[in-house]
Amino acid sequence: MHISKLSLVNYRNFSNTKLLFNKGINTIIGENGSGKTNLFRAIRLLLDDNMIRSAYKLDEKDFHRGLGKWQGHWIIISLVFEEISEDEAVQALFLHGAGNLAGEVIGKATYNLIFRPKYEIRFRLSQLPDGDHAGLDAILKSVTIDDYETLFTGKSEADFNDQNFYNDVVGDFENVKFNKELEFPTIGSRIPVILSISKEISFTFIQALRDVVADFHNNRTNPLLTLLKSKSGEIKPELFKPITEMVKNLNNSIEQLPDVQAIRTDITDTIKDAAGETYSPSSLSIKSDLSDEADKLFQSLKLFVGESEESYEGTIHELSLGGANLIYLTLKLLEFKYQKSKQSFANFLLIEEPEAHIHTHIQKTLFDKLSFTDTQIIYSTHSTHISEVSHVQNINILGMNAGKCEAYQPSTGLAEPDIGNIQRYLDAVRSNLLFAKSVILVEGDAEEILIPILVKKVLGVSLDELGISLVNIRSTGFKNVAILFHNTRIRKKCSIITDLDTSIIDTTPDSADSEPLKKIKAKCKGSEATGVARKTMLDEFVKDNPWIRVFYAEYTFEVDFIHEGNVEEIVGILGDVYKDPNTIAEAKLELESKNLVQYGRRVLTMANNEGKGWFAILLGKKVDYKTYIPLYILNAIFFAHSDISKELWFNILSYRLRCIEKTSLFTAEVISKFKTQLDEFRSGSIVFSEIKKEMLETFPEDDINHILKGF
Repeated sequence: MHISKLSLVNYRNFSNTKLLFNKGINTIIGENGSGKTNLFRAIRLLLDDNMIRSAYKLDEKDFHRGLGKWQGHWIIISLVFEEISEDEAVQALFLHGAGNLAGEVIGKATYNLIFRPKYEIRFRLSQLPDGDHAGLDAILKSVTIDDYETLFTGKSEADFNDQNFYNDVVGDFENVKFNKELEFPTIGSRIPVILSISKEISFTFIQALRDVVADFHNNRTNPLLTLLKSKSGEIKPELFKPITEMVKNLNNSIEQLPDVQAIRTDITDTIKDAAGETYSPSSLSIKSDLSDEADKLFQSLKLFVGESEESYEGTIHELSLGGANLIYLTLKLLEFKYQKSKQSFANFLLIEEPEAHIHTHIQKTLFDKLSFTDTQIIYSTHSTHISEVSHVQNINILGMNAGKCEAYQPSTGLAEPDIGNIQRYLDAVRSNLLFAKSVILVEGDAEEILIPILVKKVLGVSLDELGISLVNIRSTGFKNVAILFHNTRIRKKCSIITDLDTSIIDTTPDSADSEPLKKIKAKCKGSEATGVARKTMLDEFVKDNPWIRVFYAEYTFEVDFIHEGNVEEIVGILGDVYKDPNTIAEAKLELESKNLVQYGRRVLTMANNEGKGWFAILLGKKVDYKTYIPLYILNAIFFAHSDISKELWFNILSYRLRCIEKTSLFTAEVISKFKTQLDEFRSGSIVFSEIKKEMLETFPEDDINHILKGF
């Protein structure tokens, strides 16, 4: 049996979210604050026997903050199980509890936690006339958390993620429309407490590794003690008897030591001298407190471990943080093995962010080998190393969109060949694009190296600050990766940057052409035709997809870079590319000629001779705040990061002002005045259009203005 679907409605930072799972190992990827911890807590409320009490103590903080007023709304956490065992006891549980089907054998079942207003509140809401906002406010104003109830249901047929279902069953609060009915069979029938699924399964939750040394010192959280306690209950009394006899003899021997008896006598005499016979204790002994009970004896045991390639064994607090975390994780996995051996009809293992302080090689090795038969494993991670060993079909990605947490399944609706292509790409090039807020796909080393430098030098912010991951496809096969970004898969912006490869020379054949020129023309014409075909294919591919857009260099990156007016930067590296003064002089004339054919040929010759990657590294050293970012690259950046916040504009304009200040072209008074206006913009006293106008008028020659004019 395994979980195939988790639905979350109005729970914490989940407004209405669905996650899909498969058998075996499943991975949850998400940025900080996207809800991974809350998601695990939701599953635990249903399946962790230690959390059942908490399920009956939900409060207003558990409602989705986007609701505004939580009163009247429902929290719904729903699990769908598949491949239910045909075992008679298991079938009986689901037949009377969570099973959906009325047939002889149940293969699919639901198990739901519903937190809703009690009958009286629901009845009052049902009596409201449509559109009666004043009446609704009057009812909700008096609702407290004490007016709510928790129920577990099964055999539900509802799609809890369907907004129409919610409006029909819970109510349409925006338009004040509530159903006159109060009980809905579609939400399932109430499951008696005695049929709690959590009591019948093996479930282990390993929380994020924060301070494992402290956990080892705490008897309640010490994983070693948990294991030892489970084993102490299995020790036969006759096997333990010799140990208890030895403990008793040891206690007696300690108590009878002459020094111990002497101290006992001295204490007694001193009390009598100080307080007198009447007020002195009637008796006083010094006894050994070493317990002869099995579980308490086990508490005295401590784990000693030697670091890798060291002979010394130390306690947990002497280990490196990574070593301690690895031991902790290992003991929790062993705890799960012990639980699993009890023959539960289903086994679930949840692991939260296991990568903390564990070496990357250990991360990959540990989770590549992590496998238990008949067990569903779900873990959350920030680690690309762990996600690499996850199959793309078993990944859920959490992302924030307009303040709501959404879940994306990157393989939904894809054919097996497409899934295979994506999996091979992720295995080879790593999976950091799955962690990004937005993505820019490029085809070569030059773009991969220079675009981050351009953004940092010109705008004063990094791609990371913009939440953009730049991924080098190292080819023009963008479709194999970009197919991930879609309404039914990953709903994040993806910009594709590629070249049209328009020829910089006239490719019309001429009878006077030499053989070498004929070959050059044929090659250029072929590249141009390929570029046109690529554009046709990509434009069709992204049509009607709001998440992807393609941005084209008219020629190639190097030619377009100089075409934008960045001659000075190219000329600045001539001495790194050439050694002959005559060649340098000739190249400088060609680059500064403003003739497309001349400067285009020269810059491509330089790039090809050096290698495009190395050429980009050299060029990156010459890029500064006066460099122009080619327009197609700017457009790609601003599509990927469409929501440019006030704080981001403040940082960009502040950076440009610092650069301007260093030129000494403007007086301190002008600089100070604009700084004041920037602060007013940041505080909200003036809006973006006003600070934009001030920038354009105060510093009309600054290169940032050609960017500002587009907003």
